Amino acid sequence: MASYRKFKGKWQAQIRRKGHRSISRSFLYRKDAESWARTTEREISNGNKIIDRTILTTTSLTDLFIKYRDTITVNKRRCKVETYCINAFLRYPCSRLMLSEVTPKTFANYRDRRLKEVTPSTVSREFTIYKHMFQVAINEWDIPLGSNPLHKVKLPKFNDKRSRRLEPGEFDIITSYCKTRKLAELQNVITLAIETGMRRGELLSVCKEYFNADTRTLYIPITKSGHSRTIPLTSQAAVIVKALNDDQKVYSKSIEGFMSAWQRLIKRTGIVDLRFHDLRHEAISRFFEMGLSVPEVALISGHRDYRMLQRYTHLKAEQVALKLN
Repeated sequence: MASYRKFKGKWQAQIRRKGHRSISRSFLYRKDAESWARTTEREISNGNKIIDRTILTTTSLTDLFIKYRDTITVNKRRCKVETYCINAFLRYPCSRLMLSEVTPKTFANYRDRRLKEVTPSTVSREFTIYKHMFQVAINEWDIPLGSNPLHKVKLPKFNDKRSRRLEPGEFDIITSYCKTRKLAELQNVITLAIETGMRRGELLSVCKEYFNADTRTLYIPITKSGHSRTIPLTSQAAVIVKALNDDQKVYSKSIEGFMSAWQRLIKRTGIVDLRFHDLRHEAISRFFEMGLSVPEVALISGHRDYRMLQRYTHLKAEQVALKLN
């Protein structure tokens, strides 16, 4: 049988059944509490699963985000970036809403406010994280949300395609800057980026242990896609890797330290609108200009979908003209 009590101006009905966890719910009127209790007890007697929605009124978005950050995000390779995105959301007042108060409009309003502070691509990446968090909460944590509130929120459109390549003389400017300031490690990473097309995280993990001098290849155990690969090296790239000590990485500082060094280089050399990731575009475009086939370039770049190579390939007409003649 259910029990009833007056608590903080409301009638609370509580059901205890052997083999079931205690369920309670509050109502303004006792008759509503009794009606709910009768219906719920009937469902239990029929063997139906009872969904306890009280957790929605006692758990806030902050609680959910922190749990996801501390149990799921912490185990991801890009945990620092994801933690930053989650902490950004926790600074907003809407993070203090109870789950029972959350609707798609909650995140639509957050999206509009966030777009005034960051780029559409940043908002889209953040929402990808948040959407996954709600899916984990529903599927694995038994949070009775019914549906993912972000499924109905329209993400901002953006065009993140770039065609930036090194202009004539820019690599010489970079080399001169690094030599003048004795930044040999920074120079080596930049050269390897152009010679191999590797991503930043892959480059900063390069060490001699994975280099095969006989075949002049480099094994990359950890990649963005999660699939390891072995790539051939140009003679210039092979020289850089071969010169490393056995326990030495190509860059000894952190990713944050490297990006700070790169940003200082761009600022002090006056090179306009060049991002480090653009060097991957440069490398892949050069591979095609050398005459490598699509499968050969994909082997080096790690693209499993050949169509994605189009986004990274920006051939120079003058280079194609030389091949034609």
